Amino acid sequence: MPYVMPSHPAAPEPPPPPPRTGRGGRWGRAARRLAATVALATVAALAGPVTTEARAAASLERVTSFGANPGSLNMYVYRPAALPANAPVVVALHGCTQSARVYSDNAGLNTFADRHGFLVVYAETTTANNANKCFNWFQPGDTRRGQGEAASIRQMVAHAATAYGVDTGRAQVTGLSAGGAMTSVMLAAYPDVFAAGAVVAGIPHGCGVDVVSAFGCMSPGVDRTPAAWARAVRDAHPGFPGPWPRVAIWHGDDDTTVVPKNADELRDQWTAVHGLGQSPDRTSTIGPDSTRRSEYLSAGGGSVVEVNQVPAMAHGTPVDPGGGAEQCGATGTQHFIDTICSSYWITRFFGLDRSEPQPGGLPAPAGLRSTGVTDASATLTWDPVEGAAEYAVYRDGARVATVAGPPYTDPGLAPGSTHAYTVAARDATGGEGVRSGPVTVVTTGAASACWTANNYEHVRAGRATTTGGRVYAKGSGQDLGLYNTFVTHTLKESPPGHYVLADGACP
Repeated sequence: MPYVMPSHPAAPEPPPPPPRTGRGGRWGRAARRLAATVALATVAALAGPVTTEARAAASLERVTSFGANPGSLNMYVYRPAALPANAPVVVALHGCTQSARVYSDNAGLNTFADRHGFLVVYAETTTANNANKCFNWFQPGDTRRGQGEAASIRQMVAHAATAYGVDTGRAQVTGLSAGGAMTSVMLAAYPDVFAAGAVVAGIPHGCGVDVVSAFGCMSPGVDRTPAAWARAVRDAHPGFPGPWPRVAIWHGDDDTTVVPKNADELRDQWTAVHGLGQSPDRTSTIGPDSTRRSEYLSAGGGSVVEVNQVPAMAHGTPVDPGGGAEQCGATGTQHFIDTICSSYWITRFFGLDRSEPQPGGLPAPAGLRSTGVTDASATLTWDPVEGAAEYAVYRDGARVATVAGPPYTDPGLAPGSTHAYTVAARDATGGEGVRSGPVTVVTTGAASACWTANNYEHVRAGRATTTGGRVYAKGSGQDLGLYNTFVTHTLKESPPGHYVLADGACP
């Protein structure tokens, strides 16, 4: 029989908060929404008539096959009626007891997908994985790079690139509660895939390793040094050279399910990863409820970590139903709380708000070319751009480095592999210009071989061994799961006789 992960019992949830009476009471809020609706209508009128096609609401689509799915997750997408070529993609992860549909209907992300033209991928777990439909953020078999639920989510991004033409160099991830904790997992395990993430009422990566420790992480929380938290992230993808994802943290002050201490520990984790201190460089208040924002800036002045603390909010996703430009979401389902439209601010943090200055301030670097190739590396150079403070290097659509200038050597490539590189100039504030045209590089040596089969066949073919009813890849020793025909994995052989788990990572 297939192995079923131990379920994560849901913690008792607090009741929804009573209707708010602040900011002028019920009538003051109604007046604010009316004014916002009028303002939005004015903007729409100035923009011209809306076509019938634009009025047609995009629906949530089920993707029944998206490639390797070792975590047995479901994939849904929300595709705006007018999705541009090379659009960004946002992965959204629901909370315990929720579903992709519930998160899609209430969190408000789709509003901004329509407005700014990006694809939303909703990953969904099931009761077969976890009795309470929680992502298994605390189970090592689901949180390691190339394994379980984490590998399934990564494969969804790869599928979105081929099926919908999205730009995987602009992939982001966000989620609530267990989905927020799984967001931490994805940012740590796949920093080469996700440029940024937003953790809503979530938990630092590496906190829990089983059900008992998971509850301790939720409440009272776990206190570790910033260096220890950062080590947990770096250990998730050893040798990753950066740049690390930018991270936004959202938490309610009155959350008793996942206590606010977790926001502090998340801040410690990601500021340390970015080599920053834990004192904010800039503070402000945002939104109708005066959410407190603390920002931690890079040397170039861009916000790479931010913490948003929502006053008087319990456990849930902050939404602000209405038709205003900064409003979104619905509150008909538990754990969507009427406070501030977090999806509006998350969209802005991700750089997807097209009303903000967009890439293009600096021209694309010219003359991108390869000047040296080995079986494990490629060296690139390009013509400098006037006004550039640094350059972002992209391999196969994913950002792999930020460097002061050319040349750049990309290490750790597989022999005989083919990669497409582009480069973009960045100004002193972190604003990124237009990407260069691509250059294709083929490393020397023999290409690695990939094998997809069930665990029984891997053992029979000599690619894996079995001990105590479990299967381990030869060479790497990675645990592939139970010794049976129900568990299927892809193994990559490089060098000969050495096999590594490569679900979703082989062509």
